[in-house]
Amino acid sequence: MLGLVQLLAALVCGSQAVLQVSISLNKVELSVGESKFFICTAIGEPVRLDWFNPQGERIAPSRRFALHSEPSRSRLIIYNAVVQDAGIYRCEAADAAGNTGEASVVLEIYQRLTFRDVQSPQEFRHGETAEVVCDVISSPVPTVVWYYQDREITLEQGSRLQMLANNNLQIQQVSKADEGVYRCEASVEARGEIDFVDIAVVVNVPPVLTISQQSFNATADYQESVTFTCMTSGSPEPRVTWHRKGQQLEPSEQHVLTRLDGGRSSLTIRNIRQGDGGSYTCRAANKAGAQERELFLKVFVQPHITVLQNVTAVEGAAAVVSCQAEGEPLPDISWRTGQDGRSYGDGDKSPDGRLQVRGRHGRSVLTLSSVRLSDRGRFDCEAQSRIGGHQKSMFLDVEFMPRFLTNHTILYSWEGNPVNISCDVIANPPATLLWRRERISIAAEATPTTRVHGTAGKSVLEVTPMSDRDFGRYNCTARNNIGVRFQEFILAQADVPSNPYSLRLSAVSQRLATVSFMKPDSHGGVPISHYLLQYREAGPQDWRELRSHSVHTTVVLTGLEPNTTYEVRVAAVNGKGQGEFSHTESFQTLPIREPSPPAVHGQRGMGTAYRLGLVKQDDGGMPIVEYIVKYKTDKEEQWMTKLVPGSQDSALLQPLQWNTRYEVEITARNVKGLSEPTFYQFFMPQKPDITAESLFSGLGLGAVLGLGLAALLLVAALLDVSCFFLRRAGLLMCLTRSLCGNKTATGAKGKEPEEGKAAYLKLPLKEENGKESLKPDTIEIKVHGDGSLHTKADDSRA
Repeated sequence: MLGLVQLLAALVCGSQAVLQVSISLNKVELSVGESKFFICTAIGEPVRLDWFNPQGERIAPSRRFALHSEPSRSRLIIYNAVVQDAGIYRCEAADAAGNTGEASVVLEIYQRLTFRDVQSPQEFRHGETAEVVCDVISSPVPTVVWYYQDREITLEQGSRLQMLANNNLQIQQVSKADEGVYRCEASVEARGEIDFVDIAVVVNVPPVLTISQQSFNATADYQESVTFTCMTSGSPEPRVTWHRKGQQLEPSEQHVLTRLDGGRSSLTIRNIRQGDGGSYTCRAANKAGAQERELFLKVFVQPHITVLQNVTAVEGAAAVVSCQAEGEPLPDISWRTGQDGRSYGDGDKSPDGRLQVRGRHGRSVLTLSSVRLSDRGRFDCEAQSRIGGHQKSMFLDVEFMPRFLTNHTILYSWEGNPVNISCDVIANPPATLLWRRERISIAAEATPTTRVHGTAGKSVLEVTPMSDRDFGRYNCTARNNIGVRFQEFILAQADVPSNPYSLRLSAVSQRLATVSFMKPDSHGGVPISHYLLQYREAGPQDWRELRSHSVHTTVVLTGLEPNTTYEVRVAAVNGKGQGEFSHTESFQTLPIREPSPPAVHGQRGMGTAYRLGLVKQDDGGMPIVEYIVKYKTDKEEQWMTKLVPGSQDSALLQPLQWNTRYEVEITARNVKGLSEPTFYQFFMPQKPDITAESLFSGLGLGAVLGLGLAALLLVAALLDVSCFFLRRAGLLMCLTRSLCGNKTATGAKGKEPEEGKAAYLKLPLKEENGKESLKPDTIEIKVHGDGSLHTKADDSRA
């Protein structure tokens, strides 16, 4: 309407150029945070349109203010209005002639009910004065009312609950009973506006920590475990941690942390060691606070020796050995010597007074004066307490001057023969060895006459004498940091041995003779290696030689001729050569004669057999040809004879009679004749009574049936063999005919025994070991034409 009036006024004025400016709104109410735009319109020919804020400043485009201008129109946009944006805004227009016009609009801004950053839940510590914050703003100022459990809180004088000037709720000496949801309600009566926020109040109670046992005992290195337990209460539930020496313990293989029901927490220390002893802290903490309790672990430690070292002492000086041990309680220390096993405690001395022990507070010192080489060895330190014991050993090493191990200082050799001069030394520390001759050092490098070979503790001087000047004295010098010693050796010229003597002959037989003699009085400085024995038949014959075994002074001559005279002599041989022969001794071998009677021992064989063992004695100078064994019962007069080859060592007599005594006469024969007989007797026992019950008592049913079947097969086989020879019939005959054909059968028929003639079948006998006996031990089976059988022993068993 205002714009129309202005338009009409312009038309009435005619030619006058007047700018007419208008704004779409005159007054606007806007809530904080809302946005609004205003349109400014100018009638005329404006060249510019500007907006001015309540402070009279030209408005430029920004993040919250936007301007959109056209030739006669401009729009102002206000985003997210704030209280400071309230006031009068002007729109001013100007034309080219400098004429201006303006219009204004009033902007009023009010604050709606707004709760600013109200936290929920809000936590407080038990017993303190709590202030529940409810920050609410509006314009005009709101009215605030508090509610708890759907009831308005009455703010009485002296009550624990009071509302402060800033609308916050104050609770004095807050407790768990005050926990819950509180409602803060705000209203603006002028606008009928109302809003609320619910706030959860949480009361935190500081931890309360208790322990049932404060001190614990354990023994280290025994795989023992100890468990500490703390009981806690509080809100929120406290977090329990364990600490040692200011450091929090983390779960590990040794430290096991466990949370139990009822607010209990435990720390288990496994495989307790010495370093685990001391104080431990149980700490419980939550938002309201923290509390700690200290627990103590006392660890008993088995004794352990910590200091014990090997000691080196010089012979004749003193040795001091220290042993230190730790443990809980502190152990007592004692010593034991490895040489005699004696024990020494504090204040003890050895019988000779050289060894003494002093010590206290886990340390013991063993002092050994005038150290001897025999003191070298092990010493044991023993630490003992009521918890246990520990032993550790040390070694006492004794240093001493070089000592020579041999007194063999005279050696023999000859020109061109190398000899080793050995210098054996013990020393600690090891000694260096040097050879000298006539005060001149012998070089380690080889020369035509000397060569040095060295090993630990030993030096060998190899001397090859080339002339008389290479014989004489040689010096070995041994030196270490303790001292120096010398040993002198003499190299003398060797000779051949002297002659053996006391030559004797013994055990002379037809083909053997034993020669013994005494060794020479002098071996020539070089050990005898062997003896050379020469023998020959008496007369101008060549000597035959026989070398002794090693240095034995007895030699056996073999392969001699019977009834022959021999000469014998002996000489000793060493490295230098052969010595002189002894005097010549003569002897005569025995003539050939009959052998000596053999020795006999007997052993019963299987069944009716008896085995005689034959042991050859003196064969009379010729081999045994055979043994003649004659035997008979003690009731018979006729002897049965068995010839046994001389190479055999037994004779088997069979078959013999049961329950009978036999007499035996054995004679040995060589080519010269018979020996004297050897007489022997033996007794054949009574025939054993074999019954079915005794035979099969130890056998099962299957074994008995098997034996029975085998017996039937054996009987059938014997019958078939009999039919074959007697009747030319049976299974064997059928097999023969089928294999050999009619020709064989015809030929066989032509070979049937005639009436009155006999056929012979030689079957080998079986000895007790199941092997076939050698001829002539066979049985002859004579088959007569009448079908009767006759058996006899071979002629050799007459």
